[in-house]
Amino acid sequence: MHKLLIANRGEIALRIMRTARKMGITTVAVYSEADRNAPFVLFADEAYLLGPPPSAQSYLLGDKIIDVALKAKVDAIHPGYGFLSENAVFAQAVTDANIIFVGPSPHAMRIMGSKLAAKEAVKGYDIPMVPGTDEAVKDISKAKALADEMGYPILIKASAGGGGKGMRVVHKAEDFVSMMDRAQSEAKSSFGDDAVFVEKYITSPRHIEIQILADKKGNTVHLFERDCSIQRRHQKVVEEAPSAVLTPDLRKRMGEAAINVAKACQYEGAGTVEFLVDEDLNFYFLEMNTRLQVEHPVTEMITGLDLVEQQLKIAAGHDIDFAQADLSINGHAFELRVYAEDAFNNFLPSTGTLTTYQIPTGEGVRVDDGFVEGMDIPIYYDPMIAKLAVWAPTRQAAAKKMLQAILNYNIKGIETTLPFGKFVFNQPDFLAGHFNTHFVANYFSKEQAEQQNENAAKIAAKMGLWLYLKEKRRLKVVGHK
Repeated sequence: MHKLLIANRGEIALRIMRTARKMGITTVAVYSEADRNAPFVLFADEAYLLGPPPSAQSYLLGDKIIDVALKAKVDAIHPGYGFLSENAVFAQAVTDANIIFVGPSPHAMRIMGSKLAAKEAVKGYDIPMVPGTDEAVKDISKAKALADEMGYPILIKASAGGGGKGMRVVHKAEDFVSMMDRAQSEAKSSFGDDAVFVEKYITSPRHIEIQILADKKGNTVHLFERDCSIQRRHQKVVEEAPSAVLTPDLRKRMGEAAINVAKACQYEGAGTVEFLVDEDLNFYFLEMNTRLQVEHPVTEMITGLDLVEQQLKIAAGHDIDFAQADLSINGHAFELRVYAEDAFNNFLPSTGTLTTYQIPTGEGVRVDDGFVEGMDIPIYYDPMIAKLAVWAPTRQAAAKKMLQAILNYNIKGIETTLPFGKFVFNQPDFLAGHFNTHFVANYFSKEQAEQQNENAAKIAAKMGLWLYLKEKRRLKVVGHK
């Protein structure tokens, strides 16, 4: 592999390019008019304009991206995440154009792109499943009868897609019909498919995922877990590796289950198998993401592996050159997604100009970003500005390092999720590892954050007074009382 086109933008495009350059691979960027002067465009060896800012007129134009790839004579296309990364039609078109697609086969994408097909594929591997329907449900009366039989609360979930779209929790029977209508309508508008399924709702789960790698010969390993339970609107904001609750035995069983999910669809490349883990540490298969994950840095930090490098090697036909027994967990890592969002206003997007943008630095601190000071935050794309990740030998030390890094991250001109991150890494239950996917609803509000800041200010004032009195006594002039 000598030349690579990255069919994406922002921080992930830049992150992929840096590894490619380290490997001696020439990089090609594609960009919209809104990203003309973005760092990833300037970093690439070559760059080609796709079209106007809206994704539908630029980053989602698969045929145009392939035309650019052919014109630039690239060997491979890396889709990053989002946009076309899990689009089996695009992956097939890339393959048909005799270009390497850095990712799994279209076959694996199609199976794991449908939650129902994924459930069917892994049936023979004795992988725990959340009780629910095995096929798409469109008949509301039939679906309600199934929900009544399972008992409430239940979850209605779109078969296609993700990101919390087409998902509704139903707590009582009288709400079922209206929630079913909403879930189907949202699924149809988001994914063009109104197929949904019904399953038992796990009331206090942790969202834990296993990173896997598989080469073209079927050699498959797992790279341990990430705990992604701190979420807003079913989307992750804080991630960590390893989890604070998994035992070595549970980690081994979940890792083996993830490997079997990969084998069920003849998976190749990097992928993530997601599970729900209940209060009793029972785990249930949720879905598989057939791409690189946003939160992959924390896995890289505890394993010492570059996942993009592994992706590119596998895509080029190389075998994985290590075994499961060679892998071990080293230390602890956290990631905070720094979104252009107002956490105190229901995490609504915040647009504007980065009048000040200064990132934290230091040993064990990593910032993956795609912006520089003075840039505008585009309204057309995901509002993530950066991923702030830290590593330390222990969870406690990593949490302290993350809090310091948040305080050293200076962004002005827009609202961000940095204040939310500060709240999380000061919150006692989070620091003790006692939390689940309802953390935001159970703990976070503007009032709670203000109270936390007030308490911190009181502690700081008392500490300041104690230090003053201590120094005053120590420096007292001899002979004076």
